[in-house]
Amino acid sequence: MTHVDDDPITTLGDIRAVVVAARDGVTEREKLLHALAALRVLRDELSAWEPELISAARSNGISWTALAPALGVASRQAAERRYLRLQPSDTGETTGEGRVDARRDKRAGDRAVAEWARRNAGSLRKLAGQVSALDGLGATAQNSADRVGDALGTDNPADLLSPLAATHPHVVEHHQGLADQLTAIAEHTDRLRRDAANQRRTQR
Repeated sequence: MTHVDDDPITTLGDIRAVVVAARDGVTEREKLLHALAALRVLRDELSAWEPELISAARSNGISWTALAPALGVASRQAAERRYLRLQPSDTGETTGEGRVDARRDKRAGDRAVAEWARRNAGSLRKLAGQVSALDGLGATAQNSADRVGDALGTDNPADLLSPLAATHPHVVEHHQGLADQLTAIAEHTDRLRRDAANQRRTQR
């Protein structure tokens, strides 16, 4: 019987041989236990391959609609949902459904914040211009301000939010007015994310 760290195809063949022998009632106890252990390891490895292959397919421009039949589901929504259930969680969720909800909450929040940023692009760009123009900063603070300046060159005003938030610790001591504006923006966008997630859940 092969070791569980052998080539997966070889391991699968060995497991199948034990299954066939078990059907005939001629297998040994030790081989059954080894086959079960090998099957568990193989199942874990295969489950890790699926989200990797789905990610690769999406990166190659394959739509969720085209992926659905390959995944054995009936719709693009079901295909995406399966992928989200398989993904490791970065939000502390431990179940597949929890991961799906957490990811969709985040997307709803991102959309709400992006829409708010578009509506308030002028104010955000004005604030970003003030922050990036500050002088007399230390090296770390200057790097942070420079990232704000770089974000000003993008077309998406939501790109300003993260670098602006990162400058707060560097301006709070000597530029309280700017720091207060940054705090207000951070609190408002957090509230937008929470409200969007709550609204999504009530509409399910």
